[in-house]
Amino acid sequence: MAISTPPLLARVVTELLAPWVLVLSLPLLVAWHATGDPVATVVWGTVVGVFGSVIPMAVVVRGARRGRWQGHHVTNREGRLVPLFTCALSLGVGILLLVMGDAPHLMLALSVSMFLSLLVSIGVTFLWPVPGGRGWKISVHAAVAAGALAVLVVTYGWWTLVFSPAVALVAWSRVALRDHTVAQVLGGVAMGLVVGGLTFWWLAG
Repeated sequence: MAISTPPLLARVVTELLAPWVLVLSLPLLVAWHATGDPVATVVWGTVVGVFGSVIPMAVVVRGARRGRWQGHHVTNREGRLVPLFTCALSLGVGILLLVMGDAPHLMLALSVSMFLSLLVSIGVTFLWPVPGGRGWKISVHAAVAAGALAVLVVTYGWWTLVFSPAVALVAWSRVALRDHTVAQVLGGVAMGLVVGGLTFWWLAG
């Protein structure tokens, strides 16, 4: 029991705090702060959530079922090209809709910060020079969790740092499941804070 419990907890954390879950819920929190209106919150939060999470996840799940990559978390680095580019393309369409719909400034800031994070993820995953070739499997789970925390701090204040343990749990779960190394999750956290968090802070200001 002692041996199986950590992987089970890691799996639960990985699923409950997966990128698609956070990207689906975070826009609603930002939209509420930006509008204070329930209807507007649902509208703008749904636009970002659907194009940043639901559509890409549908493609990922479909590809996983067809064996194009390893599972719905795409654990093999080489299988991440299509999912990451699909997410970037879908989110790009979402950003266009936000601009056309005159969305609140914070929603655009959130979407652009997410888009830039995706571009950096693509660059690191397939172009980053490493011994023996190029490409490094940075943890998207850790990046999204850290970026989401940074966005919450900028949006709602420093008290949201109480959710910091959740980021640590996500990072631990990816290592415990042997989907990433410690360096890869730390790289993900750094990328989420710097690219996602700082970009959102700069655009939201």
